[in-house]
Amino acid sequence: MALVARLWRFLPSGRGTAPGPRLPMGAAGCRGGCGPRHLRCFEVIRNPGTFKRGLLFSTLSYLGFETYQVISQAALVHATAKVEEILEQADYLYESGETEKLFQLLTQYKESEDAELLWRLARASRDISQLSGTSEEEKKRLVYEALEYAKRALEKSESSFAAHKWYAICISDVGDYEGIKAKIANAYIIKEHFEKAIELNPKDATSIHLMGIWCYTFAEMPWYQRRIAKMLFATPPSSTYEEALGYFHRAEQVDPNFYSKNLLLLGKTYLKLRNKKLAAFWLMKAKDYPAHTEEDKQIQTEAAQLLTSFSDKN
Repeated sequence: MALVARLWRFLPSGRGTAPGPRLPMGAAGCRGGCGPRHLRCFEVIRNPGTFKRGLLFSTLSYLGFETYQVISQAALVHATAKVEEILEQADYLYESGETEKLFQLLTQYKESEDAELLWRLARASRDISQLSGTSEEEKKRLVYEALEYAKRALEKSESSFAAHKWYAICISDVGDYEGIKAKIANAYIIKEHFEKAIELNPKDATSIHLMGIWCYTFAEMPWYQRRIAKMLFATPPSSTYEEALGYFHRAEQVDPNFYSKNLLLLGKTYLKLRNKKLAAFWLMKAKDYPAHTEEDKQIQTEAAQLLTSFSDKN
C-alpha cells in the first residue's frame, strides 16, 4: 500500500479545481468528430477525480496480481518442502525396516503427482504384500495397486531410475496372477526397464541385482516354459548362469553386503556352476547377514539349509 499512498500524493485532489472547457462535438482538435471512445477519454481528462480513481484501481489490480504471484510461489516452496520432509520420513522408515508404518505414511499421499512419492508407495505396497500375515486376497490387491503407482511414477518422470526399476518389478509380480504366458510375454519389457534403470543410475546395486535375477530365471527355465517362449517370440528370452553371476558380482562391487538375497543368489549360482567352495563362502555370508526384515530371516533359513545339504553330501 506504500506505492498507492505515493501515487495518491501526485494525483490532483479534485477540490477547488476549475472544470475543464466543454468542447462541442466536432470542435477543432477532435479531428472530424469524437466517437464514444474519444468522448470517454476526454471526460476522464477533464475530471481528475475519475482519472484518479481509475489509476488507483489499476494500481490495486497490479498489486493484487503481484501479491497472488508471491503467495503462489510461497505455496509452491511450502509444498516442495513438505514433499521433501515426507520423503525423508519414508526413507528413514524404510531403512529401519518399519514396513507397516511406511505404508501407512505413504498411503495418505496416494493421489500425489510426485514421482518420488509414487514409486516409494509402489515399493511399500509390494513390501506389505510380501508379509506372512497378508492374506492371499489382500496380497493380490496390493500387487496390482503397486503396479498402478509405479506406472504413474514413470508417467510423471521417465528420467527416474527408481520408477523404471519398480515398474519392472511390479510387472513381474502381476505376472504371477496372469499365468506363465503373460509372465514370459512381459520378459523383454521387464529387461528393458531394468537396463534403463542401470543406465540412469549405474551405482544402484539393486537394479544390477535385479538384472542378475532376470538372467538367473531364464538360465534355469524348465523345458516346457522354453517351449511357450518359442511360441511367443521369434527369438525367445534366454540367459546363462555365468551372465547372472556377472551381475550379482557387479552389484556387490557397487555396494558390498547391500542385500542378503544377492549373497544368497551368489551362493546358489555357484552351486549351479558346481563350484561348492565359492558357493559355501557366499551362503555363509547370507546365513550370517543381520536380519532386519522377514525376507532376511527367510534367506538366513534357506542359506542354512543349503549349507547343511552339501555338508551332509560331503
